[in-house]
Amino acid sequence: MLQVLIIDGQGGGIGRQLVQAVKAACPAAAVTAVGTNSAATAAMLRAGADNAATGENAVLVGCRRADVIAGPIGIVIADALLGEITPAMAAAVGQSRAKRVLVPVNHCDNLVVGVADSPLSALAQEAARRVAELAGSRL
Repeated sequence: MLQVLIIDGQGGGIGRQLVQAVKAACPAAAVTAVGTNSAATAAMLRAGADNAATGENAVLVGCRRADVIAGPIGIVIADALLGEITPAMAAAVGQSRAKRVLVPVNHCDNLVVGVADSPLSALAQEAARRVAELAGSRL
């Protein structure tokens, strides 16, 4: 079974949409949501995540177990998401053996050049499509 880790912070809005889209596109996947705070975790759990946890250690452990990691691009940048992504979290995501599906959002002083300014719902659907492709290719 494909193990998908979705990481988000702040209010969990991106993670919530990712959980919903991934569960719809790849129903057989086991989706674990990890929030950098309890509000983000709760939003992703309400969206249908199979498991959920909060905090730095949950990110570190989840990154070791995941086949695919999804979230906003800030999850690979230390101090992103208004400081909620610790250097250890960013390193764990970046060094994981998992495939990373990163949503290109231009927030928190990080600008992704060459990426169209698309609605978040469209980005979440595209990310879910990519996760489903990875599930089909059996990584």
